[in-house]
Amino acid sequence: MSDAIKHECGISVIRLLKPLEYYKEKYGTAFYGVNKMYLMMEKQHNRGQDGAGFASIKLDVKAGERYMSRVRSCQQQPIQDIFAQINDRINSELKEHPEYEDDVALQKKHIPYIGELLLGHVRYGTFGKNSIESVHPFLRQNNWMHRNLIVAGNFNMTNVHELFDNLIQIGQHPKEMADTVTVMEKIGHFLDDAVAKLYKQIKKEGYTKQEASPLIAERLKVYKILRRAAKNFDGGYAMAGLLGHGDAFVLRDPSGIRPAYYYRDDEVVVVASERPAIQTVFNVPYEEVKELDPGAAIIIKKNGTSDIKQILEPKERKACSFERIYFSRGSDKEIYQERKALGKLVFPQILEAIDEDIKNTVFSYIPNTAETSFYGMVKEAQNYLNKKKEEQILALGTGITGEQLHEILDVRPRIEKVAIKDAKLRTFITQDSSRDDLVAHVYDISYGSVKEGDNLVIIDDSIVRGTTLKKSILRILDRLSPKKIIVVSSAPQIRYPDCYGIDMAKLEDFIAFKAALALHVDNNSMHIVDEIYKKCLTQVKSRDKDVINYVKEFYAPFTAKEISKKTGELLSPDGIKAEVSIIYQTIESLHEACPKNLGDWYFTGNYPTPGGNRVVNRAFINFYEGNNERAY
Repeated sequence: MSDAIKHECGISVIRLLKPLEYYKEKYGTAFYGVNKMYLMMEKQHNRGQDGAGFASIKLDVKAGERYMSRVRSCQQQPIQDIFAQINDRINSELKEHPEYEDDVALQKKHIPYIGELLLGHVRYGTFGKNSIESVHPFLRQNNWMHRNLIVAGNFNMTNVHELFDNLIQIGQHPKEMADTVTVMEKIGHFLDDAVAKLYKQIKKEGYTKQEASPLIAERLKVYKILRRAAKNFDGGYAMAGLLGHGDAFVLRDPSGIRPAYYYRDDEVVVVASERPAIQTVFNVPYEEVKELDPGAAIIIKKNGTSDIKQILEPKERKACSFERIYFSRGSDKEIYQERKALGKLVFPQILEAIDEDIKNTVFSYIPNTAETSFYGMVKEAQNYLNKKKEEQILALGTGITGEQLHEILDVRPRIEKVAIKDAKLRTFITQDSSRDDLVAHVYDISYGSVKEGDNLVIIDDSIVRGTTLKKSILRILDRLSPKKIIVVSSAPQIRYPDCYGIDMAKLEDFIAFKAALALHVDNNSMHIVDEIYKKCLTQVKSRDKDVINYVKEFYAPFTAKEISKKTGELLSPDGIKAEVSIIYQTIESLHEACPKNLGDWYFTGNYPTPGGNRVVNRAFINFYEGNNERAY
């Protein structure tokens, strides 16, 4: 993607169902779980490279022995840093105590991180904060084993202020208003309550305090705790938690906004944000990795049994389509086909833009995640040409000459790797003029790949802000002297902010918003902008469920084609010789390509939760008043 946007994060939970000795005997190491977690996190590093965290819990340890371990990092390569720390600790223990080498019981007793229950997390620092305090997993500690709670998630709550106030009303004093802390304290409150009630009940039955502990672990109903805690959650989430005694859960939001997949056999239960990560790391077929249903939780009890429980009533499925377009790993079977379909379905617009002149058009892509949609686009170009060739050959009939036949058959889509992304250039000079010159060299071109006067079609995943296009890509592509540069977005126009975990919070950042604003100026319709602002203000104190997304009215006077045309004008750098045209995917084609992931609020403004409408109106107020703030 030419416009770098950041995604919230990815999770992984591994529960080993056999004693550690089993893995030592079968796989040669008691560190089987740690090794698998390293792979799970590496296979999901696309979901976050600013920070990473790991936590483990050992089951059935004696009192006084450490049973929880956690390590976090926000170094430049956080996953490698975490596991370097873990390996250093393990190796130093083995070096100091050679007797541990073949004794799994001693390893478990004395070496941290070797547990039956493991949680991994990778993240991007989407709020500009990337201190170690912001890195998951978060830990809520208590001397009661059952009340210890470790939480990590891929989520963003739109109503964190409301949840924070709820905690204050029940007598808590949360240390900060971050949604992770707030969510953890909410779950922790109902966990405390459930444990206290069970303890009271078990004492009534005549058991001693010491005897009560294993009975609490056995009787604790995690799904009931989650139902009480999640009742007022508004957001997109795949939330993982470990309890100190060994229960674990992953809860998915009722609209299915954020992804979650799981796999179970007699050795392991695994839950992750990415299906292909599970497939690859555990060598299991696509069909055996299941998707966690919206509003459901997979709950793994300390005894190793696992169950799927419906925690919240599912809403209309609005799984994030941006996951399919860009964020999720393209190695997923369904996502690979969907991205190819996105390239295929945008081709008719491309054909119109080049006046059907494929012979004098070069097709390429912006490295590297747009490559799959590029294959779909080129395949459709080939299908179009094959149909044309068939018509031409049939029209010439039996009188066709060999020369004519070759002339027809020789026409094929001209495919070139035109744009090359160089290693990340450090903009170490602070003056704007110097920085812009450095940014202009982030991409390089393959000289000689385009003939003077050709059309150049180049596909990208999406065009969010367009900054890199204007300052770098279009300028450098113009050096090849094409007649026309057509930049194709496999995603529709991004018009509205996200509030469920993707770092797109300000309306004025979007090039589609800037284009529509410019059209309002051109059409002397700025009074509409004033009216929208006033309408948004009237709803500031309304309940979320009563709020209407008035920002839709901002785009309503213009067609998608008009906004695309104005976008091309705005992104054309001064002095560029080629004509610049911007093509966006249609909403209808997006839904056709990704039929199970219809979460399209960035493009349509149809937010799946009430909090989304409040956020988009707040974003418009911020824009209008010139407040350079996030809307949530």
